[in-house]
Amino acid sequence: MGGPSKASETYDFLLRLFSDSDLIPLGPFQKWAARFIAKRRTPKVAKHYEEIGGGSPIRYWSEYQSLKVCEILDKTNPETAPHKPYVAFRYAQPITENTLEQMMRDGVTRAVAFSQYPQFSYSTTGSSINELWRQTQIIDPNRTINWSVIDRWPKNAGLAKAFAQNIRDKLAEFPADKRNDINILFSAHSLPMEIINRGDSYPAEVAATVYAVMEELNFSNPYRLVWQSQVGPRPWLGGQTAKIVERLESQVEGIILVPIAFTSDHIETLHEIDIELMEDAKFPEKIKRAESLNGNPVFIEALAGLVHDHLKSGELYSKQLPLDCVLGGETATNVFKHPSEMFGNHSR
Repeated sequence: MGGPSKASETYDFLLRLFSDSDLIPLGPFQKWAARFIAKRRTPKVAKHYEEIGGGSPIRYWSEYQSLKVCEILDKTNPETAPHKPYVAFRYAQPITENTLEQMMRDGVTRAVAFSQYPQFSYSTTGSSINELWRQTQIIDPNRTINWSVIDRWPKNAGLAKAFAQNIRDKLAEFPADKRNDINILFSAHSLPMEIINRGDSYPAEVAATVYAVMEELNFSNPYRLVWQSQVGPRPWLGGQTAKIVERLESQVEGIILVPIAFTSDHIETLHEIDIELMEDAKFPEKIKRAESLNGNPVFIEALAGLVHDHLKSGELYSKQLPLDCVLGGETATNVFKHPSEMFGNHSR
């Protein structure tokens, strides 16, 4: 998805985001509605980016993570070295077409599209893959780059360990006699029910990550999965993070919020949780947020391990991706029908 590195880039980011019918279906007036919504929301959202330091840190963390992963892969997978990292965002710079153009200039012939959404949704990972397909038709029509994809990894052991480590660190900030009674709220980005009702795998995969983390913690605390970042009047997946916090905060010893579907900090953590939710809380002293994964060494090793295993396996895409395309692609335009059209050797 990405995020504007500067507050001045907010309008372009929002326009691309609301223009994406895979993520936010707005019907036949999508383009007009996207311009209207982006223009209307830009002043408020840009102000939020100013309040977290002038822009989103997601590009910094994405470039850092990918660089460290490639450094590890050069040692673990010498047969495919050197490994070069590229970052491509769906709605912010560097956008997909710019990254693909750079890869073509660099003479890349083999690439792995590694989704940084651990849990698949057609509206996020699917949308990013669709955009890669569209831009490939324009920029690489001779299919000189042989692609494969890591399209989901919700139960990865290293991912669960990294989250559990950050939760333990935050639990340690509570008094020892209250620690086991602290409520853990795993907060993920919500999606419109219109997308969920198509059979999207996202809620199940987020729940799978939550369960894997709690297994790592030996189910030491009460926990729930909640959903944030709803936009507009249409029904979205709930219960909402802010409303669940409001119901619990006066009745429990403490709350730890865990951004379970995010692999680095950005506006949903740094502003929506750290500022907005905390300002609205009646007992903010009871509420803490677990650190985002960012540069967590356990997490970086997990990312490298995923690519290592992927390269060794020869797998082009997961067993689930064809079904995702059938269920999620009902209203998508200019997309492939089956992932075998995008991934694998198609050189001409």
